[in-house]
Amino acid sequence: MGKLEKIIERFKQLHNTDPLIVRSPGRINLIGEHTDYNSGPVLPAAIDRSIYLAISKREDLVINVYAADFSEHHSTSIDILEPAWKLWPNYILGVINEFKLAGKLDKGVNIVFGGDIPLAAGVSSSAAINCAATYALNHIFECGYSKLEMAKIAQQAEHSFVGVQCGLMDQFASLFGKEGNFIKLDCNTTEYQYIPFNNNNVQILLFDSGVKHFLVSSAYNERRQECKTGLDIVRQHVPNINSLAEVTEEMLELYVKPISAIVYNRCLYVVQEISRLNKACKDLENNNFDALGHRLYETHYGLKNLYEVSCKECDFLVDITRSISGVLGSRMMGAGFGGCTLNLVYADAADSVVNFVKAEYKREFGKDLKVYTTSIAAGTSIVQHGAPEHTLDKKQLTAD
Repeated sequence: MGKLEKIIERFKQLHNTDPLIVRSPGRINLIGEHTDYNSGPVLPAAIDRSIYLAISKREDLVINVYAADFSEHHSTSIDILEPAWKLWPNYILGVINEFKLAGKLDKGVNIVFGGDIPLAAGVSSSAAINCAATYALNHIFECGYSKLEMAKIAQQAEHSFVGVQCGLMDQFASLFGKEGNFIKLDCNTTEYQYIPFNNNNVQILLFDSGVKHFLVSSAYNERRQECKTGLDIVRQHVPNINSLAEVTEEMLELYVKPISAIVYNRCLYVVQEISRLNKACKDLENNNFDALGHRLYETHYGLKNLYEVSCKECDFLVDITRSISGVLGSRMMGAGFGGCTLNLVYADAADSVVNFVKAEYKREFGKDLKVYTTSIAAGTSIVQHGAPEHTLDKKQLTAD
């Protein structure tokens, strides 16, 4: 029995009714790390690993949530919504709170969710949960929100109930994902374009370091503040600058470096990363995967040395690939302090690359390396209505 079937079965066992099922994918980000909250571009894609969320309305105001992967319940009421003492319910409760504040809820809900996205691995399981809940509530309460509005609701929910001041990239990728395409998203204007990834000879592998990062207690918010500090310093001299996406390396050298070496390094990484991303889009358009792979390595060492969000396990996984035939590029992916590395590999070399890296990782750290093969998938959608299949409206299944 697959993950989706287990979610449906558990929901029926608990609530004796047919639910609405929403699927929301995790994401990878090819390049453009920590640029989203600096109003720069990013290059994510939805992947073929997802959260499945089953939902139905109640007749009272009770909120009843069951996390199938943890076998844990959390219950509360719309009248007394507040963050839970444990983390996982807050991804759902934060979304419900946003709908409550907007005056969109008049009933409670039953929810069961679970999926096959590895947790705390840098592939955004948290945004997938947020987006699944947002999409489901938007549908069953007939709110009429667009995908962009839903992405912003999901983002705000993580800000307010989880305490992570994340950018919009993860939520946008989960909702706007398109099979076979990366999304070049301008996080300042939310303008976007799809960039095809159409080379069957190249594969994306994720190596999971096994080091779990939990951003609530990490230096994520600290890095965000350091970037803001650098921007504020530049704006004292160039007032018309609105974000680091408009700052040059020369400005940082002239205005920020004399004041703070740490803030300078953080901002320098972001400015250089934005430049790398724009060049990477050209590489994709030209199928120049050698150049693209080189940029991935540059990003990793920027994250390690300038932004200082890597760890020894991720550094090992990236460093070791440089000597392996068939690997085009590698970098730590996600906010940092653990999680996965993203590896661009020739498809015919994938098996030998995986076997070699697994053996070396086991030898170095004494633990098994998990490897995920990913493909680029479509974004959040309705999988099944809580009604007979013949009543489904195809327009609803594809609506924004």
